[in-house]
Amino acid sequence: MPDFDLDNLKKTWQQQEVKPKYDGTQIEQMLNKSSRNYVKYILWISIAEFIVILAMNVYYTFLGDDTKSFLNILGKLGVQNTAQLEQDFAHLYFLLKIVSMMITGVFVVLFYRNYKRINIESNLKKLILQIIKFKKTVNYFIFANILLIILVLGILAAFTFATLSGQNIHLNHPTLIGFIVGFVVTMVLSVVLIWFYYRIAYGIILKRLGKNLAELKKIEQAEE
Repeated sequence: MPDFDLDNLKKTWQQQEVKPKYDGTQIEQMLNKSSRNYVKYILWISIAEFIVILAMNVYYTFLGDDTKSFLNILGKLGVQNTAQLEQDFAHLYFLLKIVSMMITGVFVVLFYRNYKRINIESNLKKLILQIIKFKKTVNYFIFANILLIILVLGILAAFTFATLSGQNIHLNHPTLIGFIVGFVVTMVLSVVLIWFYYRIAYGIILKRLGKNLAELKKIEQAEE
């Protein structure tokens, strides 16, 4: 019976060529498919957001009234509630809701167009450019929503001061300071919540998409 040489067996095993489980083309195809799926997930999330915003706007326009809370704040500042005031604010608030819905709708269309362009059969360089463009579009969408919150709160603050001026109401110093502090705190909290939401809803997907992008760039450099 021949002697069993463990060291020789190890050496022979180490010298054996290990074949990769997947070749470069297969890896590229998997990354392409994975990237397309990530883009599709973001598209679904944005569509869901648009549907929620649309449903809320329809509900409050025809069935509910979400303007009373702000008018109650004006009442605490000494503003007299009139039919004209309610009508002016209702028109302003409706316009802001339409703008919000339009912004979301525009980005839904952009996401869909980008999704259609990111095709599994696309060449590698084109796919990389499409993913970069898509990531920029998502970032623009996040910043647009943050700017929208700041714009809405700024318009509401301007409407408040215009109403106070129109009714010749002068706030005393403590009340004015309290209103400004409350306004700033509300704005900061709103921006933080919006940012936190998009970091959760989109951040994880974008991070994985970024990893795919880095791997695709490595494949492209290796092919050059």
